[in-house]
Amino acid sequence: MASSGHGTGSAAPDPAAVIERLLPATVVSAEAFGDVAGERCFPGEEHLVAQAVPERRREFVTARRCARQALRELGFPPAAILPGPRRAPRWPPGVVGSITHCRGYRAAAVARTAHAAGLGIDAEPHRPLPAGVVETISTAGEPKMLRRLRDVDLATHWDRLLFSAKESIYKAWYPLTGRELGFEEARLSIEPVTRTFTGQLVVTTGVPGPRVVHGRYLVGDGLVVTAVLVPSGHGKKTRPGR
Repeated sequence: MASSGHGTGSAAPDPAAVIERLLPATVVSAEAFGDVAGERCFPGEEHLVAQAVPERRREFVTARRCARQALRELGFPPAAILPGPRRAPRWPPGVVGSITHCRGYRAAAVARTAHAAGLGIDAEPHRPLPAGVVETISTAGEPKMLRRLRDVDLATHWDRLLFSAKESIYKAWYPLTGRELGFEEARLSIEPVTRTFTGQLVVTTGVPGPRVVHGRYLVGDGLVVTAVLVPSGHGKKTRPGR
């Protein structure tokens, strides 16, 4: 189930719901394609963006509103969502979640831990990565995969999709393990027909958490959006969710 919102400053209609199409019904999501002019921070969150530029402040306020909207559908009252380690949002006990925002899009997704051990979402503008970035985020076999994908579909910026998928994997992995995950530690396989991806996690033996994760993606309306869900029972959550 999902809900969407639109800021009052835009005259364009909302695009079709995005994030709910990537996640199962056990996940609650909310998204917005614009900001509400003059919307204030929720009480208790003002200090988090007190020094932020206006654009950053607006996206923060809208994304946090989306998160509270999703939490409300799980039965939680509105409350400040404060950051934990690595600025990952702290979710209520028994909940995992993820927040994302980029130009023109903000979203949040939450689920009870009975239904998901980890959850990660990411949205990016659908444009090529800056020069040199793809070399820093790709690992063995991925450059060849990107070339193959470009041969199949020139319209999709596969390098940006690779980046977004790895971001979603990180957002699901870090709260589950309490350990940072490098770009080189997630080796991706992207399947354009099914719009899915699989991440093989190349991490040190003994580190908790899954070694294979699965995700889905959408490309359209100027956005690349990815989502990863780790089924309940995989790994041990040691730090607050992101």
